[in-house]
Amino acid sequence: MSARDNLAAELVELSRDAAAWKSPLYAGLTQRMSEDVKQGGPTWDLLERYADEPINEYYPFRALAGIHHMVLGGELPDLAKHYPSVGGDGDPEPAWPLVREELGKLDPEVLDALRHPLQTNETSRCGALIGGFLVVARDTGLPVRALELGASAGLNLHFDRYRYEQDGKAFGPADSPVGFTDHWLEGTPPLDAPLEVVERRGCDMAPLDPTTDHDRLALLSYIFPDQMPRYELLREAIDVAREDPIPVETAGVDEWAERALAQPAEGKATVVFHSLVWIYLDEEVRTRTKAAIDGAAERATDGAPLGWLRYEIGPDPAVCELRLTLWPGGEDRLLGTGDVHLAPVTWLDSR
Repeated sequence: MSARDNLAAELVELSRDAAAWKSPLYAGLTQRMSEDVKQGGPTWDLLERYADEPINEYYPFRALAGIHHMVLGGELPDLAKHYPSVGGDGDPEPAWPLVREELGKLDPEVLDALRHPLQTNETSRCGALIGGFLVVARDTGLPVRALELGASAGLNLHFDRYRYEQDGKAFGPADSPVGFTDHWLEGTPPLDAPLEVVERRGCDMAPLDPTTDHDRLALLSYIFPDQMPRYELLREAIDVAREDPIPVETAGVDEWAERALAQPAEGKATVVFHSLVWIYLDEEVRTRTKAAIDGAAERATDGAPLGWLRYEIGPDPAVCELRLTLWPGGEDRLLGTGDVHLAPVTWLDSR
């Protein structure tokens, strides 16, 4: 199969993904991008150099994110009429000629979107992660030190500043603009656990700063324009982050984990966590990061325990698993399962 045929086929697959993720706009646009690639149009001119890259690098979606960024910035008023994120109708048919024209211009914003890591900073994953933090707080009785690997803009480091409600129980500020209500199936996390976060830090290879207008638009542009629940949730999370910023350090997850975990934190439960990051790391970085966690696990005590909390793709590529390993002891527990995007989480832990 030629590179062009391969890219055209990948765009058809991405169109199916977009449809499954309830984005008719991007489903329609990527389908048309596939046809444009076959015809040697501007989509092919832009993406030819990435035609042999793995599909999970999502270069076509990065290109569309660059265009969405311009729409959000008010640079493309005609296209805005079809982007729901700015009040448009979400119709891919009239949107496509305008999108095709922008792809053909090779605008620097589009190229910038192609060259940097695609960061959605999916705030909805806190609906899963919060369960792990609450379990750590309940089982250790200690305040939490939260360390996030691959934190992007650090929005998920604000997990305890969001509101969670179910079955008559609640956790988090009642006036938080970010809320998860009846978000869990089959069970409920221990929302009454005494969770106190006393330290929060994160790292990323290319962190974004949600307090700046440029990075705020960048974060919003990565959300598909017609996925309005995700879009609104992210916008509200950015508002929370702007009220109490958390700087994210520029560093690789492996060397940062080595430094952050070099010494136990007495009187605190240290929790290393990440969500949909592990799959993007190469084997060498995974090995070095895991070695840093294993080393810290050997030093863990009842007075300075260590948790490894992750929400990552499991054996079934369509399912994310929320897993927690807590030391001393090192028992690995499957706490729940969920989706990569905004969707209910099945809570499995019965303790």
